[in-house]
Amino acid sequence: MKYKKVKPCKELEPYIHFYWELKGNEVERQWERVFPDGCAGIVMNLGDVCLTDNGSTKMEFGKTYVVGAMTSFKDSLIDNDTHLIGVCLKPATFANFYSYTSQNELTNDTVEFEKSNSFKIDKTLENPFDYFDHFYSERIITKNYQLENVINEIHSTNGQISIYELSRRHFTTTRQLERNFKRFIGLSPKEYSNIIRFQNALSLIKKSNQNRSLLDIAFECGYYDHSHLANEIKRKTGLPPSLL
Repeated sequence: MKYKKVKPCKELEPYIHFYWELKGNEVERQWERVFPDGCAGIVMNLGDVCLTDNGSTKMEFGKTYVVGAMTSFKDSLIDNDTHLIGVCLKPATFANFYSYTSQNELTNDTVEFEKSNSFKIDKTLENPFDYFDHFYSERIITKNYQLENVINEIHSTNGQISIYELSRRHFTTTRQLERNFKRFIGLSPKEYSNIIRFQNALSLIKKSNQNRSLLDIAFECGYYDHSHLANEIKRKTGLPPSLL
């Protein structure tokens, strides 16, 4: 499997994490697992039919799909003729480019886009990343990044701030914060914070090379004990910590 990431142009960096391309390996057929990160994405299939959403959804050649934010892992079957290309949006920026449904209707789903929102296959095949820069630069509906300050604070605390404190600091109510997160991200503020906390723990586990105990990492990341962290990892990845 070959996978590469490309940064967007400077103008789009506030809204887009990166573009990516994935091609299957001629001798290897495998399920590829991705973990929740709180982001929505757009993907186009340039190869054979690809199974995703743990085998429940088929992505067909030439079609563009929106992938909602995830609360758990997602498997896609990568075959030798798989060729996917896509966009990883920053959280809450989907509405900067698309007039579409509330994001909570897309959570954990992969949904085919209507033609007006889809990428053009000839331009995607010709020069995909330049085309994406042009496509999104022309599509910006608003440059107002919804929830940016709230999201930044969740990240700065590695997800260890209470929703009450978050709403207090940003002069809103927990109910209004909940509505905005569901609309623009597809997750509740607590779900999003838990994902950021999980991602931080995952990073520490991978960097530790078994030099730190799971209990130590659990306490640093705000979990009650190592069982609490292990269970959260299992829910988000389908794997025990020892296999990460």
